[in-house]
Amino acid sequence: MSAAGSGTAAAESGAAPRGGRYRLFAVLGGLYLAQAIPSYLFVAALPPIMRELGVSRTAIGSMSILLLPLVIKFLWAPWIDRIRPFARAHRAGWVFITQSLTILAILALIAAGPTQVGAIVAIGFVASVLISTQDIATDGYAAKYLPEEDRPIGNAIQGGSVAFGVVIGGTLGLVLYHHVGWTGMLVTIAAVSLLPLVAAAMMREDDPVAGQAVARPSIRAFLKRPEARQILWIALIYRASEGLVKAMEGAYLVDAGIPLDQIGYLSGLSATTAGLAGSALAAWMVKRHGLSVVLALLGGMRTLCFLLFTAHALGVVVGAWPLFGAAGFQTLIRYMEIVALYSLFMSVTTSEQPGTDFTILSCAQLLVYLAGSMLAGRLADALGYGWLFAIATAISAIAVIATVRMIARFGRERRLPSPSVV
Repeated sequence: MSAAGSGTAAAESGAAPRGGRYRLFAVLGGLYLAQAIPSYLFVAALPPIMRELGVSRTAIGSMSILLLPLVIKFLWAPWIDRIRPFARAHRAGWVFITQSLTILAILALIAAGPTQVGAIVAIGFVASVLISTQDIATDGYAAKYLPEEDRPIGNAIQGGSVAFGVVIGGTLGLVLYHHVGWTGMLVTIAAVSLLPLVAAAMMREDDPVAGQAVARPSIRAFLKRPEARQILWIALIYRASEGLVKAMEGAYLVDAGIPLDQIGYLSGLSATTAGLAGSALAAWMVKRHGLSVVLALLGGMRTLCFLLFTAHALGVVVGAWPLFGAAGFQTLIRYMEIVALYSLFMSVTTSEQPGTDFTILSCAQLLVYLAGSMLAGRLADALGYGWLFAIATAISAIAVIATVRMIARFGRERRLPSPSVV
């Protein structure tokens, strides 16, 4: 969940943590970087390495199960808010615990080896639970202390941190493997993952008064609201096609003859560009043109990228550069559409439970992404890359049309704010 997703709660808290806003910005950057490095080691670096060593596409596709904790993390979020691991450290305590255990999980991969799929998935699933739990603590800290006027900065910080996480966990991981091997790569990434713990040491929180009642998030309250249910449908369909392509993108580039280090440079460059510039550009576009126009434009460009993948897989388009363009531009689109979707999600959050409302919607869009990712390997093995990408292209086009129609209807019913407010 993005920091902005629960910005209403921050506005209601009315106070920044001790140390000022710039300290808060630095802390949030470090905290989101701490999550991103190990996340992209597993999702961006390991699959191409495994494919190069002969691991089947079906087995690589099964690694998408690592996204499951991100989908269901709302189930244990209240416990993270209530329990203090240490007397003087609430959310900082959770960050220290989860990040330390995640580093141990990275080191455990050394013994597993790059071709032991079962062990990698098991270790990765434990790491995913830890990262998801850390995300709850980080988002809770951001939601509590980011004032309304600083939400755009908070989102930009998160996007930039994720981009650097892609570069370190994904790009650097692939480059290190190419030059120093499996063990050297993992030891280096584990060592770098220690650095963001400095951000946890800088966290400052003012706890509520003892005995003060704490409102508990309610899924039932969310589902009772018609406008929330309607936006939930958009969350479930808009990104339904992306998992089919993204899960097999790295494997397809390998099978197309692209060297691992070039794949790493491609993912790092596109992610850095998207993370640092895409979020700001998308926010400007939403404010100027409105959600419907932006989501339609981004969805249309995404569909064209998928179509280019299809044409390449079928031999209609040849060469590496079309693939580089489609993969890089698709990454930019993905970052930008998340900004637009999160703006849509925020439009139906309530002041009573903004975090719960936003998390339900963000988990919903991750659920369909996970489903597509888990099917991608099987479809590629059964039908080939061409048919897999063609199916994704068709689903993407249908989802864009349906989303635009639903947003237009919601606008007529005045359930969404005007673009200038978003």
